[in-house]
Amino acid sequence: MVHALSEAHRVLKPDGLLIDLRPAPAHRRLGIGQGRSWQLVGPLHEVLDDDHAADAAVARVVRDGLFRLEKRFQFTLDRVMDNPDEVRDFIADFDQRRSLPPHTDLLERLERKYARLRKPSKISVRGPMHLAVLRKL
Repeated sequence: MVHALSEAHRVLKPDGLLIDLRPAPAHRRLGIGQGRSWQLVGPLHEVLDDDHAADAAVARVVRDGLFRLEKRFQFTLDRVMDNPDEVRDFIADFDQRRSLPPHTDLLERLERKYARLRKPSKISVRGPMHLAVLRKL
């Protein structure tokens, strides 16, 4: 990622801005509902190596004087799904890219809670997002 940030520095005009928007290095949480009515089912167990490496790469280009950190924010983002099958597909997509621990227990817990609902509710995977504004030096 340091190479990509160096390339961004090369093509940005002087004093230009780079927006760094990506998942923060923290495990997402699976829940039922949305907004304030969200109820935790359990955490996902993703591998966070790439997220930590991205943090290190940004810190390096700031330390090397390519960019100055202007602002940094963190906010929560919900990935909303309609049913447990969509959650299963969402987790399977991660498994294709990395060797994740099995989420069998978590999915079974979700299906039990979802089946007990009187009316269908949305399912959300909630996680922190990182947003940084970097200015080219």
